[in-house]
Amino acid sequence: MNQRPSACQAVRETIATEDNRRIKLLQIGDLNQIVSAFEDFCRIDMHRSDSTVQNNSYWIKRFFDSGKKSPREVTDQDVRDYLRKYRDSPANTYANILKAFKAFFRDFMQMPWIVESFRFPSRPFHPKTVPSKQQITAFYHALNDSIAETIFLVLASTGLRKNEVLSLRISDIDLERRTVIPRKGYDGAKNTWVTLLNEETAQAVRRYIATLKESNPKTSLFSRFDTRLKRAFKRAYEKTGVHITPQILREWFACELGSLGVPDRYVDAFCGRAPKSVLARHYTDYSPEKLKEIYDKPGLKVLS
Repeated sequence: MNQRPSACQAVRETIATEDNRRIKLLQIGDLNQIVSAFEDFCRIDMHRSDSTVQNNSYWIKRFFDSGKKSPREVTDQDVRDYLRKYRDSPANTYANILKAFKAFFRDFMQMPWIVESFRFPSRPFHPKTVPSKQQITAFYHALNDSIAETIFLVLASTGLRKNEVLSLRISDIDLERRTVIPRKGYDGAKNTWVTLLNEETAQAVRRYIATLKESNPKTSLFSRFDTRLKRAFKRAYEKTGVHITPQILREWFACELGSLGVPDRYVDAFCGRAPKSVLARHYTDYSPEKLKEIYDKPGLKVLS
């Protein structure tokens, strides 16, 4: 008779060993080791991105540095007292702290009663005011940096998030069809769809790629230029007095397509947002061919 454990049994034993290790670690109470284990839990078990792991770790360290209790001794009142200090902080700050606490106490420590009564702050609605086409053009010419100008056009003509643009590789862009498929984030928190470049942006990207010493499919296009982009945007703001950021360009793209008559569900698709309505989710064609047809029809132009 074969006495070797089955694959399922081996997995159960591995999980039990890991659970015992975590319980033992928590009983020892070494905060540095606990935070390190929490980071691994967020990264592996919860499949969170590095930025989320860093945020969670930062706030948990600050919380325990402010008190003398071990994790098992913390009460909901301790959390309440700590959050009270951030009651008037921006909603994003308060939400980030609470996300860290829920990940640590509810998921990692398995002490949900510590944080179950706390709610995330509501996000007030602020009507958007986006730059005019004339302001967009003036800002672009004030960049005075060919690489920043190319990134600017990609941001404004695709609706992509800044990190998605900075992480683009040559293989992510089909210049013949002008399609762009950004890579999905590690934690899957952000959607990515097919979006497109308009003709003026495609020409700028072609010129830029022609200057690269290495141009294989895996070559990163803009990953080295985050600081350079920030400096160019700052200089352009000082010259023009027009406040533009990558996020504002994303908002401008959505508003511009809307004003050109593109249906909201397609604007959401280009921007990588999840479909909201039943029609958008189940009865809309999102094939690359259809998206290109929808994108090209209104003739989007970034520069006047």
